[in-house]
This record gives sequence, structure tokens and C-alpha cells, in this order.
Amino acid sequence: NGVVIGLLIAATGSALFWPAATLAPSSALIAAGDISNVQALARKLDGPKDPVSVFVSGQLSEPTRQLLAKGANADAPALKAALAQDLTRVVDGAAIYSEQRFAEVKLNPTTVELMAKNPEGTALVRLNRSLLEDAYPGGVNKHLAPFWLFLTALFVVGLGFAMLQIAANPYVTILGPEKTASSRLNLAQGFNSIGTTIGPLIGGYLIFQYFAKTGAHGAESVKVPYLAFCIIFLVLAAAFFFIRLPHVGEGHVEPGAGALKYPHVVLGVIAIFMYVGGEVSVGSSIINFLGQKSVAGLSEVDASKYVSIYWGGLMIGRFMGSVMLSEMRAARKQLLLVVIPLLAWLLLWVAKSAPLDALHNGAAGSLFSLWWDEFAGNWPAFKIYLPFVGLCWLLFQFGRSIAARTLVIFSLTVVALLLTAILVGGKVAMWCVVAVGLFTSIGWSNTFSLALEGTGIYKSQVSSLLVMAILGGALLPPLQGKIADLTHNLQLSFIVPLVAYAYVAFYGWKGHCIGRGKAVD
Repeated sequence: NGVVIGLLIAATGSALFWPAATLAPSSALIAAGDISNVQALARKLDGPKDPVSVFVSGQLSEPTRQLLAKGANADAPALKAALAQDLTRVVDGAAIYSEQRFAEVKLNPTTVELMAKNPEGTALVRLNRSLLEDAYPGGVNKHLAPFWLFLTALFVVGLGFAMLQIAANPYVTILGPEKTASSRLNLAQGFNSIGTTIGPLIGGYLIFQYFAKTGAHGAESVKVPYLAFCIIFLVLAAAFFFIRLPHVGEGHVEPGAGALKYPHVVLGVIAIFMYVGGEVSVGSSIINFLGQKSVAGLSEVDASKYVSIYWGGLMIGRFMGSVMLSEMRAARKQLLLVVIPLLAWLLLWVAKSAPLDALHNGAAGSLFSLWWDEFAGNWPAFKIYLPFVGLCWLLFQFGRSIAARTLVIFSLTVVALLLTAILVGGKVAMWCVVAVGLFTSIGWSNTFSLALEGTGIYKSQVSSLLVMAILGGALLPPLQGKIADLTHNLQLSFIVPLVAYAYVAFYGWKGHCIGRGKAVD
């Protein structure tokens, strides 16, 4: 039931993208509600002195001029409606920008970015509106209804995914013995990582290239992809509703907050908070970090490629963890520990290097050559990353297929990598940060399974608490950013994820054992 409800909530959130995208183009036009301080705007346009107001005043209709002439005695609602109608005509017309006209206006960076694209059509309407917003701050307000609707849609989708996590994670752990729960969770998280690696590439292509070429407005290009998500979620919900998964639980779900009486659960919630906060802090700062001259001096486009390596490392490590923490024969484990990273790396670069644009344009004949050229160009990065994969294999051997031991070893390795990145600059710091993804991979699954152990009928409660702890991903990255701003040193700010992973290492060493005597038989 939890899985079905989660999928239905996610489908609802995906469906909300359609009205949000439909509303977005019209938000470039000016409505009466967008004019807040109508008297101040009226004073600027009646007897204008600045170049922008002189231009805009010349575009106003005669009825609007008559209302402006009445000054304070003007009917405010009528004046708002009249100004909105005339300003909309200005916005919907030819380009209003000229360097002389807007010389005294402080332009917003977003406006400057729009100007640089030399826009036409709907994009020009957006630019004209943005220029008026900058010229009359407080007079012409931004129309944020589509923005809030998009945020609402994302929030609802997030609620659905949280529900799925709460339902699926404990179910995966109880599908077999607790000893191998980490293996099953790592396997599930590995497929999760495939989605997070390939999904953005396909989604980005569809939204920013395929549907954008049809002439769709930027926001409108999300309509079809998210409608497809909605349909997929509904189909999956129907499948889970009718298939009926086998019940393998304890036969009773305990209400209340009794799970908090277990110290290892409370400490596990903190560990998940720290783990997700550290993982997101590193992943979200890679582009800025690699852009620093003291590190690699890469452009945003080039640095973004290494973000794929970071998240791809999680995929590699999780599949390796699912094998190493399982009970399969030793010989098969060692074989798969070699094959998995090679296949995962191949999947990552094949997906990343795929010339989708050439395929869309019908250039299928050159598809393989384009693909191979891009793949070959990534070979130097593969050679540098390969020793880290070898180290990952070695650390799994030291872990001896024990979830807690492996968590300690991998978390301490992340601490060492981050400490190196703080103390050393250049390419060494760059690859240390990128490699964190590989060694943080098993953190979620191992911590989750250790916190769930021995909680019996409280498993659902524990799962809910652990999923809520992903709040760390929302709180620790801003803290890291604040430290970087205060110290003017992004390298030093990595102390935040370093401390977070140090705590996760503590949980794997001692924290998961504290108070375990209270666990339910």
C-alpha cells in the first residue's frame, strides 16, 4: 500500500508540470496584479524624465494618459488595468532595449543573460518584461505563479518518492536474513544510481534539445516528458496494486514513536543525516571547486563532466557492495568485483557520449564514429580513475563482507580524500573530490540496514525516521557554502562533509552497537 500511494503521489506531482508549463509563457505578459505601487509608477510615467519612462509614456493609449493626468484622484483599479494593458502591448512588441535608453538602469544578471542570447519570439517577450521589472522595481513585479506551481509540483513528487523509500527500504531488508540486508539495499541503490546517471542525460536531451527544436517555450518543453512520467507511475501503481507483494513482515506494525527508545536507531538517524548531507555537499560543490585556478581552472561545461563521474562512482560502488556483502561463493565475488566496475564505467561513458543530436537529425551513418571519438576522448580520465577503482576493490577485501566494518573503512577513506583535497591543491585535490563518490557509495545502504537491525515490529517507524533524516542534504550544503563565503576558501569549506563522514565512520565502528541489548527479539 505504501508503494502504491507513493507512486500515485509522484504521478500527481508529475501531472502538475503540465499546468505550470502552460501558465509559464503567459507570465511574461503583465497583469493588473503585477503592478503593486501604481501611484509611484504613475508619477514616473506622467511627465517622464528618465529615458525609459519617456519611451514607455510614448507607447501609452489616450485613456491611460487621461487617468494618469488625474494623479492621486485617479481610480487605482482602473489605472492598474489600463497600465497593464498598455505595458503588455509594449512587452509583446519589438525589442525595447537600447544602451542609451537603459544606461541608468541597474540590470538584473538574469536580464543580462537573456540579452546575450539575442532572443526572438517568446524569449523576446520575456526579455522586454524583465527590462521593465528592472526599470521599475516595486512598480512592475515579477509574475511568480508558474514558478511556485513548478516548485509545488517538485515538492509533491518528492513526497511520493519519500513514501516509496519508507515502504521499499524495510521491505528489501526483510526479504532475507538481516546479515545480508546491506547487500540487498546496495543492489537496490545501484539501480537507483543507474537512473540518476542516465535519467538526467535523457531528460536533458528531451527538454533542452528535442522538444526545444519544435519551437516549444522553455517551460513548455517539460510537458511531454513529465506527462510520460505521470503515466509510468500510474501504470506501476496499478501493477503493484493488483500483483500484491508477498507479506514477509512480523505480522504487526506498531504505532507511535517507540522506535526512538533504541539508541542505535537515534544514532543511525543522525548518521543518515550526516551521510546524505556530506554526499550532497560534495556533489553540489564540484563544479565550483574544479573551476578554481588553484585546483583545475575548468569551465562549468568541462567541470560538469566530472559530476557525472562522481555520481557514476556511487553506481559502481553500490553494485560492488551488493556483491561483496552477499553470501555468494568467494570465486564468483572476485570475478564480479572486476566485471562490475568495467561494465558500469562502460554504461556511464556510453550514455554520456551518445550523440543523441546526430541520431535525431538522421545522421545515423556517422553515429558510431561520433560515439567512438567521444569515448576515446574520455580515456585519459578513465586511466586516472582506474587506480581509485582498484583501491575500492582492495578496501572491500578488508571489509570481509561485514556491513559495519566496510562502512568504517569506506567512510574513513572519504575523510582521508577530503583532508587531502583541503591541504593539497591542483589535480590531486580534483581527483580526490571526484573519487569521493566511489567510496561514499555504500554509506546509505549499510547505515540504513544497521539501524534497522533488531527493531522487529518497529521497522516501519525506523524506516520513516531514517528517510526523514535525508534533511541533511538540505542543511549541510548551505552550511558549507556559508563557510566558503566567510573564509573566501572553498577548499577549507570541505571540512563540513569531512566531519559528516567522520561521524558516519563512528556509527559503523561503535554507534550501531550502542544500546543494542534493548533490541526486540
